[in-house]
Amino acid sequence: PPASQNNEQGSTLRDLLTTTAGKLRLGSTDAGIAFAPVYSTGAASGKSGRTMPNILDDIIASVVENKIPPNRAPKINVKSEIKDEPKDDKNCIQDDCSKRYSDIQYSWICDKHVLWLRDHKNSNNWKLFKECWKQGRPVLVSGMHKKMNFSLWKAESISLDFGNQQADILNCKDSIISNTNVKEFWDGFEDVSKRQKVKNGETALLKLKDWPSGEDFKAMMPARYEDLLKSLPLPEYCSPEGKLNLASHLPGFFVRPDLGPRLCSAYGVAATKDHDIGTTNLHIEVSDVVNILVYVGIAKGNGVLSKSGVLKKLEEEDLDDLLRKRLKDSSELPGALWHIYAGQDADKIREFLQKIAKEQGLEVLPEHDPIRDQSWYVNRKLRQRLFEEYGVKTCTVIQFLGDAIILPAGALHQV
Repeated sequence: PPASQNNEQGSTLRDLLTTTAGKLRLGSTDAGIAFAPVYSTGAASGKSGRTMPNILDDIIASVVENKIPPNRAPKINVKSEIKDEPKDDKNCIQDDCSKRYSDIQYSWICDKHVLWLRDHKNSNNWKLFKECWKQGRPVLVSGMHKKMNFSLWKAESISLDFGNQQADILNCKDSIISNTNVKEFWDGFEDVSKRQKVKNGETALLKLKDWPSGEDFKAMMPARYEDLLKSLPLPEYCSPEGKLNLASHLPGFFVRPDLGPRLCSAYGVAATKDHDIGTTNLHIEVSDVVNILVYVGIAKGNGVLSKSGVLKKLEEEDLDDLLRKRLKDSSELPGALWHIYAGQDADKIREFLQKIAKEQGLEVLPEHDPIRDQSWYVNRKLRQRLFEEYGVKTCTVIQFLGDAIILPAGALHQV
């Protein structure tokens, strides 16, 4: 019936559930489950006895495996679920959890904003991860490449297997996208002389946009897909079948975000003249993300910084002591520079970028969002202004070969 004829139907799902709850009778509905009918029955319903399918009941019935027996009220024991939880998560973070997790190799970086799990093989990592994850903090897990078949991820290996495929290639500096053979991208991955040139003769900074992704990844690269899955950090959370991976428990009728995996590949900024650009502009992901650096190419050719030159550039960043120490370790291979911001700083950052756009004479339209549009890479000068004028500090992380960076949904980042 129209809403005007039925006072039980509210304008929102919250209203609907509130008005229906008062008539809840366990085990007595025509759907046979412990929820009152959403739609009324009666003469207007004709032969079927129902005016419309009892949609809410049908949805709940499809996901509730253990229905509450008739004549028995549900019992919810909240205390038993949380009896082993620590009383104060913040104290655990501040005290480094050193007593409770003495068997786990870990450190805090970026002023204790990022947890670094240093032994990927430790089966208890997830316990400390849980403490950090509840507070929405990023996590770094190192050494994942030691579990992988490294030969599968070399540039020449991918080019050999899939060079004839077509894909979208993005020029990171001017955001121009072209569709071309994947081989052209991979041939220039470590040989600068084979890279595209732009109008002024500079070497183009190219990125292979999410190729392949999702089901295409699994179908095109089954061996690499299996290698990646067996090498995921914290499988309790990150594996598609992980017991603590919420996405794996969602019913089929939910519209899920693209959970990947997807291959993100880009040339290094070190081979370009302009080091104030990135291969991934500032943006937010709608779901939690784990990003594993499976391969780092060493570019060769004219104008490319030497390894010492690259290290010098990275040392100019606002790094904490542990990351500086990693840079000096010859066994570590840096491959990506991340700048990460907490989700609660999004409004301040948005306001700041709109302010900078006006200063630069750019048109600021109300329907455009600088974060959603992924139109900004916040360079060092702007990061300093962001801190001085808005109090927003940048969390700078260097991702080395084999590092997995796990970001909570809503965290802003650029690479």
